Amino acid sequence: MLYIRLFYPIWQQVSQWAGFSYFSLLLWILPLLIFNSGASSLMAHDEGLYAWRAKMMFDSGDWVSPWSQPHHKTPGIYWIIAISYKIFGISEASVRLPSIMFGIFSIFILYEIGKIILGKKVAWLASAIFSVELLWLQYCRLGNPDVPMICLVLLAVLCLLKAELHPKYSPILHFIVGLSFGFGFLIRSFMIFLPMMALLPYLILEHRRHHLKNPLLYIGFVLALVPTCIWIWLNFIRYGDAGYAELFKFLFSLGSSERDGNGIIFYFWNIPLKAFPWSFFSILGLVLTIRHPIARYQSILVGFPLVLFAELSLFPTRLSHYSLVLHPFIALLAAVGLNWLGEHYFTRNKRLARNLSYAFGGFGIFLLLASIVIRIVSDTKSWKYATLGLAIGNACLILPTVWIARYRFGKKFLCVRYWLAGWLIPAWLGLAVAGSLGLIGDYNPDVKNFIQHNNSIFQNYPVNLVEVHNKIEVLLDFYTPNHGKRVEEASQLPTNSYAWISVKQASQLTRPHRIIGTVQEYQLIQIF
Repeated sequence: MLYIRLFYPIWQQVSQWAGFSYFSLLLWILPLLIFNSGASSLMAHDEGLYAWRAKMMFDSGDWVSPWSQPHHKTPGIYWIIAISYKIFGISEASVRLPSIMFGIFSIFILYEIGKIILGKKVAWLASAIFSVELLWLQYCRLGNPDVPMICLVLLAVLCLLKAELHPKYSPILHFIVGLSFGFGFLIRSFMIFLPMMALLPYLILEHRRHHLKNPLLYIGFVLALVPTCIWIWLNFIRYGDAGYAELFKFLFSLGSSERDGNGIIFYFWNIPLKAFPWSFFSILGLVLTIRHPIARYQSILVGFPLVLFAELSLFPTRLSHYSLVLHPFIALLAAVGLNWLGEHYFTRNKRLARNLSYAFGGFGIFLLLASIVIRIVSDTKSWKYATLGLAIGNACLILPTVWIARYRFGKKFLCVRYWLAGWLIPAWLGLAVAGSLGLIGDYNPDVKNFIQHNNSIFQNYPVNLVEVHNKIEVLLDFYTPNHGKRVEEASQLPTNSYAWISVKQASQLTRPHRIIGTVQEYQLIQIF
C-alpha cells in the first residue's frame, strides 16, 4: 500500500509526457505480437497462399506474374511480403512482419483519431481495446492484406479529420488521403471500395468541409494507381484481355454466391462472437452516441460503421475477416460505453457496475472449474486449453476483487481506472498465454516438423506434387525447399523420385513405391 502511495505521484508525472501514450500502447501490444511457443507455422489456406505466391515472385525474379496464368488479385501484398523476404530471408517471421508493423501503426493512428473525436482518455482506452480484440490480433500475426488495408483506411480518416483542424495543411493531407485509397486498391483490390463508400455520409453530409472539392485528393488517388496500372498493362502484354479480366471475374464470382452457407444474418452473430466482450460495450456506446450525438463527427463514429456493416451484410460472400475493418470502430464505441459505465456507475449508481463485476467473476470461477476438470479427465493435447482457461479465469477475478476491496474494505485508492483495467487485463493475459502456448501463430506444426525431420530428403532431392487442390497443399508448396514437377495424376510421376500425394491417391497407386511418412491428408512417397 505504501509502495503505491509513493509511486503514484511519479506515475502521474510520467503519464504527462507527450509520448507516453504511444510508449504505453507499444508496451501493451508488442508482447502480444511476439509471444509464441518457440515455434511458428503458417495457416492454411489464405496465409499459405500469400506466402507461397510471394515466394514464387522472390525465387523467380518475376514480380509481375510468376504463375502460368493471369492472376485474379492485385499484387500489393505479394510485393510487400517478397520485399520482407529480400531483407530478412524466407521464414514465417518475414511473412508476418508487415502485418505486425501495419498493426502497430493502426493502433497509433486509431489513438489519434480517438483524440480528435473523443479525447485522450477514451482514445487510449479504445486503442487498448482494439489491441486485445481476438480477430484483430490474430490477423496482426498472419501474413494477409487486410491489416495493411485497414491501416491505410485509418490513415485516410485521420488525414480528413486533421485537414479540418489544420486548413493550411489541407492540400498535403488530402493528397495523402488519395494515396491511401489508391495504394489500398493495390493491396486489397476492389475491397477498398467498401470503406470508401462507407465514408460517403461523412463526405457528403459534411459538405461544408469541401473534402470532395479538393483536387489533390483525386491526384493522390490517381498517382497511387500507377503501380497497379503498370502491373495490369504488363499482364495485358503477356496474356491479352485475360490479364485484366481476371480481376473482374473474381469480383463477380464473389458477388454471385454465398460462401459456406453464411446468410445475410452472418455478421449479426459472428462479429459479436469474434469481438467478445467488446461488442456488447460497443452496442452500449452506439446507443449513447445516437442519443447524445458528437458534434461534427457523428457521421464518422456512427455513420461509417453502420454503412459498412450494411455493405458487408448485403455482399453475398461473407467471411469473418471481411469484417476486420469494422473492428477499430467497435473499439471506439466500446471505449465510449465502458468509459460511461465507469464514470456513471462505478462511483454513482453502483448497482450495475457491482452486478457486472460479480457476473464477470462468476464467469472466471466457471472457467477455473472447467479448466481443472479438463486437466483431470482429458489427454495432454487439451492441457493447453486448460492452461488458457486457468489464466483467464484467475484474471476475471480482478473485477470483483477491486469492487469488494473498495466498497467492503474501504480501499478508496482503487478508483475507476482499476475497474477498467479489470476488463482489459483478462483479455490481454488470455491472448498472451494463447500466443505463448502456440494457439495463436503455430497453426500447422506437424507439416513443418515433418519436413524438418526428413530434411536430408528435401534438401538433396526434388519433391514432386500430385495436385488435389487441398488447403494443405499451399503449405507443402511453401515448406518444400526443392520443388519437382506438379502433375495431375500419379501415373505421371517419374521413376526413382519423391512425391507428395494424397492418402486416398496413394492407396490406389499400383506402381512400386515406399511410404516415408504421412502428414495430415498427404503422404511423402518414393517411386521406384
